[in-house]
Amino acid sequence: MTIDYSLDYSLYLVTDRGLSRGRTTLEIVQAAVRGGMTCVQLREKTCSTREFIEQARSIQSFLKEHRIPLIINDRIDVALAVKADGVHLGQKDMPIALARDILKNSMLIGISAETLENAVEAEKSGADYIGVGPIFPTDTKADAADPLGAEGFLQIRKAVKIPLVAIGGLKKENAAVIVRNGAEGIAVVSAIVSADDPEKAARELKHIIAQARIS
Repeated sequence: MTIDYSLDYSLYLVTDRGLSRGRTTLEIVQAAVRGGMTCVQLREKTCSTREFIEQARSIQSFLKEHRIPLIINDRIDVALAVKADGVHLGQKDMPIALARDILKNSMLIGISAETLENAVEAEKSGADYIGVGPIFPTDTKADAADPLGAEGFLQIRKAVKIPLVAIGGLKKENAAVIVRNGAEGIAVVSAIVSADDPEKAARELKHIIAQARIS
């Protein structure tokens, strides 16, 4: 598999079935795609490996029709099983050097960074992109670090050259400032997953991102 480094990270959905208000993850993803979502990270913390793989294949089948990449959270085994486009690892997950040794160049590797030091090390270690956050206060992740804020994100942007995807408390009211501070993408969970209308929520965020880039 050849990695496509021109991936569009602009509107990056991180799934969470616990916040989906009874809707399936596939239903949320389908609606978000209709609204302009450009990348999906499938995150499952509680289901079995078999269920994770089955869900990934179902979502991947849909995403391939729309040429949208599927990133698997944490689980390199699942990513390999479904031949995902990438895997996203946290600071406590498998070290990137070991992950790259296993994956070679078969897929993207994204790394979460909560600090400037995390981000610099991720780039140095060979990450393809960095998920930076939390940017703003968030209830989505119980063990989240202190928010970086727009200024903290800007300092990281100045220090690294690879794509940055901002995450944590991002919504319509605050997405634009992070785009203007150099984010290649805005990653959201509840802003789409928990929305009354995920398609509309995605479309509004996509418009905000586009306008911020122009300005």
